[in-house]
Formats: sequence, C-alpha cells, structure tokens
Amino acid sequence: MRYEFRVSGHLSPAVAGAFPELDEVTVPEETVLYGPVIDEAHLYGLLVRFQDLGLRVVELRRLPD
Repeated sequence: MRYEFRVSGHLSPAVAGAFPELDEVTVPEETVLYGPVIDEAHLYGLLVRFQDLGLRVVELRRLPD
C-alpha cells in the first residue's frame, strides 16, 4: 500500500528526517510525504509520529498501487 500525507507548513530537514521511509515534496503552505505503508500498524505508527512532532495532518489518502 502507498499513502500520501499532507501536513501543514514546511518541514525542517530534522523533522523530515523522522520519516525516512517517506519521500517529501514541498508545495505552497504544505509538505506532502508519500510512500509505502506496510500494514495498519505502520500507518498508525506514522500518525503517532506526526502527532508526537506536533505536525498537523490536513489530508491522508491511499494512493493507487
């Protein structure tokens, strides 16, 4: 499965580095992180990581395979 996470604002290199399994693209006023998600536990782990870093996920969607 592949997912896309849109977070509010631009991430510093240190914060983006907390998601080594995801690729990053910066767009106006948001950062898009995308990549493979192994299973449901991995998905929830990523969401907890976003929360722990104080990031606001504004959109989450599963990408076509």
